[in-house]
Amino acid sequence: MRPERLNPLFAAAASLPGVGPAAVRALERLDISRVRDLLFHFPAGWRHTRAITSLAQAVEGARIALRVHVIAHEPSRGRGPFRILAEDDAGGSLMLAFFGPRAHGFAQRLPVGATVLVAGKAELWNGRWQMVHPELPKGAMPEAEPVYPLTEGMTSRRIATLVATALERVPPLAEWIEPSLLSKNGWPGFAESLAQIHGREDSALARDRLAHDELFASQLAWALVRAKRRRARGRALAGDGRLTRPLLDGLPWRLTGAQTQAVAEIAGDMARPAAMLRLLQGDVGSGKTVVALMALLIAVEAGTQGALLAPTDLLARQHHATLEKLLDGLPVRLGFLSGRDKGKTRQALLDRLAAGEIDILVGTHAIFQEAVVYRDLGLAVVDEQHRFGVAQRMMLADKAERPPHLLVMTATPIPRSLALAHFGEMDVSRLAERPPGRQPVDTRVVPLARLEEVLEALGRHLATGAQAYWVCPLLDAGAEDEAEPDAAAPAVARAAMLKARFGDTVALVHGKLPGPARDAEMARFQRGEAKLLVATTVIEVGVDVPNASLMLIEAAERFGLAQLHQLRGRVGRGTAKSVCLLLRGEKLSAAARERLKMMRATDDGFVIAEADLRLRGAGELLGTRQSGDQGFQVATPEQVERLLPAADADARLLMSRDGGLEGQRGAAARLLLYLFEKDAAVATLRGG
Repeated sequence: MRPERLNPLFAAAASLPGVGPAAVRALERLDISRVRDLLFHFPAGWRHTRAITSLAQAVEGARIALRVHVIAHEPSRGRGPFRILAEDDAGGSLMLAFFGPRAHGFAQRLPVGATVLVAGKAELWNGRWQMVHPELPKGAMPEAEPVYPLTEGMTSRRIATLVATALERVPPLAEWIEPSLLSKNGWPGFAESLAQIHGREDSALARDRLAHDELFASQLAWALVRAKRRRARGRALAGDGRLTRPLLDGLPWRLTGAQTQAVAEIAGDMARPAAMLRLLQGDVGSGKTVVALMALLIAVEAGTQGALLAPTDLLARQHHATLEKLLDGLPVRLGFLSGRDKGKTRQALLDRLAAGEIDILVGTHAIFQEAVVYRDLGLAVVDEQHRFGVAQRMMLADKAERPPHLLVMTATPIPRSLALAHFGEMDVSRLAERPPGRQPVDTRVVPLARLEEVLEALGRHLATGAQAYWVCPLLDAGAEDEAEPDAAAPAVARAAMLKARFGDTVALVHGKLPGPARDAEMARFQRGEAKLLVATTVIEVGVDVPNASLMLIEAAERFGLAQLHQLRGRVGRGTAKSVCLLLRGEKLSAAARERLKMMRATDDGFVIAEADLRLRGAGELLGTRQSGDQGFQVATPEQVERLLPAADADARLLMSRDGGLEGQRGAAARLLLYLFEKDAAVATLRGG
């Protein structure tokens, strides 16, 4: 239950004086339905108006407020404006211009001989001062006014009036920020910060204070999830090495230092009675699959089962093929399940799984559907975890009597600030080293206007027996799942053109292609029968064809940095020199130029991720724009990066030193969780 003292802030916006049905509809278009929403609807800028006593003080293009005397009316001619001639106290001439069918109505509001205050932009027209559609303030004009994000039927002044009333409803609240942190930053209190943001232009400290509050609430929610998870009854799983040792001995390379450390961290977590929840993040080709397999084998050595979950059928099948290769000769029973498996084949696999005759099950979301029963699930590995929702994560956890250990992986390198904000309930292992054998990729930007040269070079490349990818954008750049029927049209058209030139050596893969047909095309490419694979971003992760050493990305300016980096990672997997050609259009935005420049400058995924965060923002970087995870309401990406570490440290301090939510500061922090609506999330946040 929400504490009573916060009820005024969660009251409907309609409860404010003068807010009728029309205003409610306008506010709802701005996502304002409660008093709290109005208070967090911050000004986007400020408008300045200078009060002057004569036109001699006016500056062209600046807003002024001036008392004038109406001298004459000038009716409009044709489509021209209705003009009113006025003078200041010193005799300076000012023309007031009004356009539109109702312009003549101002003749009654501004009769000849009247003295009025007008405000607006001072402009010179034919050598005379003019003001178009001036405001007619009833009182003194404020020097600075907040300008709010608006919608039809709502003005900045109307919002400012409503905010003033809403501010009166903010109750006195005890301080939740650690005193030394508050003092060090010189931040005002919560209520004062709200008042400053809406009432003063120089409110940087107040904005930082409220951004910290939001981040602190988020990190405190994560801390509570971690604490709850540690209290939950899991079970310790310790391996005996009978599977992991032969696997390591059979690898043609040695694990990198980062891989060895990650395996040790995971084994340490699994050996504890509390269920592991760890994020394994690694750059393209950093060797996450081997680390995940080591974890799965520890679970099997301990007498339980493991599950590896991938977001797409293509990636799941790739994982299954990779694990089959790595496990060759080891006594491990591997199974595969996707939504495409039906009938007796599917039922036979489910029976073996329930009987404990499958040690590791690989598949898509189908592996945690209700009909899928494990004999004893000890570890679940989730790949590309940001593509799965909270409910799906929890369904997977429900597949065991006690919560299974959970390892989530992402090939999208995540800046530390984002990892804290979006995966804050997890411990993090990071693979930042390039494994032996991975080749650097030579990246070049080529105008699409040079297409004929590119095609000739592609022909020479294919003639050597090497393979290549040609990636096309989706018609709808936001349709990551290719849900629109014609989303993959550019790839289909490009494939047709390339087949006309290179024949049946061209394969085509996209999300709307039926599963069996897509598998057949991928298999042709993986066997080397097809030399050129034309695709959409379905090949962004998981596809591993060492003989492919050329990547062409068409309309590269339409892709995000992280996506370009992932696609480039499909090459450089064999011994041959690899090249990535970014084919760009003629018109490039400044951001697109910056992205392409960054791709040429580095192949370090973590450096690229930091740049992508600056250029695109958190939601797009994590691939969550369409899933409703829009990041933070108050904190900007810049504030997240700058303020999150301190907010996280303060949340941990509250939990470890200050008694959690039970102490004096914790009681205040409890109110903060309600204010930023983290209260309901605590129990289920991120499938904890």
